[in-house]
Amino acid sequence: MKDLLWYKDIIKKSELAEDSDVKGCMIIKPYGFYIWEKIKKIINKKIKNTGHKNAYFPLFIPKSYIGKELKHVKEFAKECAVVTHYRLKEINKKIEKDPDSELKEELIIRPTSETIIWNSYKKWIKSYKNLPIMINQWANVVRWEMKNKIFLRTTEFLWQEGHTVHSKKIESIKESQIMLNIYKNFLEKYMRIPTITGIKTENEKFAGAEKTYTIEILMKNGKALQAATSHLLGQNFSKAFNVKFVNKKGNIEHPWGTSWGVTTRLIGALIMTHSDENGIILPPVLAPIQVIIIPIYKNKKEYNKIFKKLITVKKILKKINISAKIDNRYTHSPGWKFSEYEIKGVPIRISIGEKEVIKNLIEVTRRDTKEKVLIKIENIKKEIPIILKNIQNDIYEKALKFKNSNIKKINDYNDFKENIKKGGLIIAHWDGTKETEEKIKKETKASIRCIPINLKNEKGKCIYTGNFSKKRVFFAKSY
Repeated sequence: MKDLLWYKDIIKKSELAEDSDVKGCMIIKPYGFYIWEKIKKIINKKIKNTGHKNAYFPLFIPKSYIGKELKHVKEFAKECAVVTHYRLKEINKKIEKDPDSELKEELIIRPTSETIIWNSYKKWIKSYKNLPIMINQWANVVRWEMKNKIFLRTTEFLWQEGHTVHSKKIESIKESQIMLNIYKNFLEKYMRIPTITGIKTENEKFAGAEKTYTIEILMKNGKALQAATSHLLGQNFSKAFNVKFVNKKGNIEHPWGTSWGVTTRLIGALIMTHSDENGIILPPVLAPIQVIIIPIYKNKKEYNKIFKKLITVKKILKKINISAKIDNRYTHSPGWKFSEYEIKGVPIRISIGEKEVIKNLIEVTRRDTKEKVLIKIENIKKEIPIILKNIQNDIYEKALKFKNSNIKKINDYNDFKENIKKGGLIIAHWDGTKETEEKIKKETKASIRCIPINLKNEKGKCIYTGNFSKKRVFFAKSY
């Protein structure tokens, strides 16, 4: 599992997604998109429950908008896709740009929406009575990535991005922390992925932000992945777009902003956290199919004997809100089906043959442990929900054990260099300077993933310079 060949193979065989003919883009297939829909449904509810409303802003952004916030344009300029003409025409049997259709101002295809949204906020905000504004949108984004890894890093991807405006800085700080905790809760409770929360360094924070809160997770190959971010924008964008409001005292000031989001990268995180050599292991709450029912038979006569039991079992599961599917394809053997749904990560497999029908039993196999048990049909309502709950809990405990066993506290730079080659998270002292951070990254390809929030301050010496350090930070190689 140390390379992406295993990862790409599982994505292909499980029919989650495939590469598009457009370099760097992916086609999310129905099975993969169903998982994204479940993720979207849960997160969307949490966002709305905290007072945010969904809206939609244009895909195209005038080039001049991108340039208004200098740090923002510096970071995203190299990743922007630019529209220069609005139509093509046929010239000598060749399709070329129509010179008469050249745009007066070039348009950027959305890499992120801060600029176009803050341009709208300028029109909407006049007084403290207009605040706070708490908006979220579900959209697609284009960033011209040079190194593409399906789901983890693609030129076009789907995401959710929230953008809020507040009259007081303390309100924006609280907002960015609330959203960080929503993401943390989702990752741990629903995706069952252990997390590390922290703050990005000046080098690693979002371009245009005052502070970036981040959630980092550890993949099975020992690399870290940024799973979610929440940005305290300060007044950077309100000043760049000249957004002002009259406060309660009658004074004019710039409001405070935040932005935050997660992407289809979460599906990649799910695969890289919970899979094995046989395929994906899906948390039951996110699985498109929670239970697959497979009939075992040699001929049509045997199938007819078990058919009613198949329907009975499915109806029982439906009544207790468990999504189940009967695979009665005669073109594929039971063994083939077992392998197929194992690759797809279906949490529970139920097998029913003539022998089980006679004894009024079903054979239940867990995807995560391969453990098999026989359950009486009258006990399905009680037993299957318990097994699903156990799977949901056990895969988290397994991932947590892996994460904890791959965190090393290092005090010596030579030890650091040796251990970072093996992968995992290293917690070590850093002197707080950009120069040291950049030198370590250049020499080891490891970046500071975050300055942890919940770690106690521990004074020490920087592993690289030996200079004073206030606390340890997390280092890792990453995607």
